[in-house]
Amino acid sequence: QVQLVESGGGVVQAGGSLRLSCAASGIIFGINFMGWYRQAPGKQRELVARITSGGSTSYADAVKGRFSISRDTAKNTAYLQMNSLKPEDTAVYYCNIEDQRRPPLNYWGQGTQVTVSS
Repeated sequence: QVQLVESGGGVVQAGGSLRLSCAASGIIFGINFMGWYRQAPGKQRELVARITSGGSTSYADAVKGRFSISRDTAKNTAYLQMNSLKPEDTAVYYCNIEDQRRPPLNYWGQGTQVTVSS
């Protein structure tokens, strides 16, 4: 059974930093992508950042230059370093994994709250 365990959320003042972690277990078929999404109250869930099995990264325009995604392949763990946080970054952040099955399956973490105060 695949499990994604997130940690690192919390409350921080604007301009501060947080680091989110997502540890995956039970992955059998390998991982195509590991990514972070977020959902603010009243808004749709949106992609924040994603990293491929080869290490290529992509970011939402709103977080470029402030957030950095990385992964430890051996540990099946992804990280999201968030710097220069803004109140508009406040949301529940979800870890997502797409595995290497055909068609691939997606798995989600339980979410971790990030609150940025002004």
